[in-house]
Formats: sequence, structure tokens, C-alpha cells
Amino acid sequence: MERYHITSDEAVYYVTFTVVDWLPVFVSEPPCRIVADSLKYCHQHKGLRINAFVIMPTHVHVILFHAEFDSERLLDAVSDFRKFTGRRLADLCDQNMPSCFSAAMRAAAGDDRERRFWQPTRHPEAIHSEAFWRQKFDYLHDNPHRKGLVREPQAWRFSSAAYWYLGQETPSEVPLTPLEW
Repeated sequence: MERYHITSDEAVYYVTFTVVDWLPVFVSEPPCRIVADSLKYCHQHKGLRINAFVIMPTHVHVILFHAEFDSERLLDAVSDFRKFTGRRLADLCDQNMPSCFSAAMRAAAGDDRERRFWQPTRHPEAIHSEAFWRQKFDYLHDNPHRKGLVREPQAWRFSSAAYWYLGQETPSEVPLTPLEW
């Protein structure tokens, strides 16, 4: 059971979506593109707003909220995102990854599905202050650097670090929305 939940009391959240068994799925462009394109779609059609994101090899961190700061609609958009990307990414793994990836997803499935791509938890943490937001914002952007994948955070392609740290003229894979404190 997940300890943290998206509730009606808060509107902005830091969430983590982790691949089952920490499988390194996001090591090439196609799976990263599925996540980025789905975030774009949710922005355009579901009111999802992304403040910051990073796609790591085994997981995704996002600071997000709903355009109307409606937590129920946020929860719906996040659920739709996870369902859609989970199916698409599992299909991609079936077709392009070693068979052990598909086997792990089938082993992780519950009674309600034949395979599971994302771990059940989203671990949503409500962001209620500028200081906590800054901590999560910096943490997610520095993640590729801390893991030794790049020398500086803004060099990681599937991240909002370059957009925020180098100036908003730098293109982002996902539409980004600033937060005002």
C-alpha cells in the first residue's frame, strides 16, 4: 500500500515512476520518446502541467500539477499517463529488449493484468513550500550527474535542466510550466 497519496489538500506534487525490478528501459531514444510524447499529450489534452522532469534509465521524476490546481483531475491525468505509457513501453520491451525484461513484467503482474511495466507506487510527495520545491527541483535535475551519467545536469537530454538552467530559449522535450511562489 502506498504511503503517500494525491489529496485534495495539495495541488503540486513530486512523483517518481519506477520500472518494475528497476529494469534499465530508458537507455535509448524510443522509450524516452514515449514518456516525453505522453507528457506532451497530457499537457495538451488533460490539463497536466509539468514544472520539471528527468527520465533516468530505470525511473522518471516529475514535478507536476493540474492547470486548474484540481487534485482529482491531476490524479486522473497521472493515472491515464501511467496506463498508456505502461502498455506502450511493455509492448516496446516485448519487441526490442531481452526476453528477461518481458519475463520480469509478467512476473510482476497482478490478478488484474498479464504484465506490469511500472511499479505500483508513484510515491507522490506534496510540495507545500518553495524550499521543498527547490530541494526536489535540484534533486531531480542533478540525478544524472550524481549517477555519473553526465558531467553537468544540463547535458542530460531527457530532462528539463537545460531549459531551466541555461535559459528558457533552450528547447525542452516536454512543455514546461513555471511555478510562482
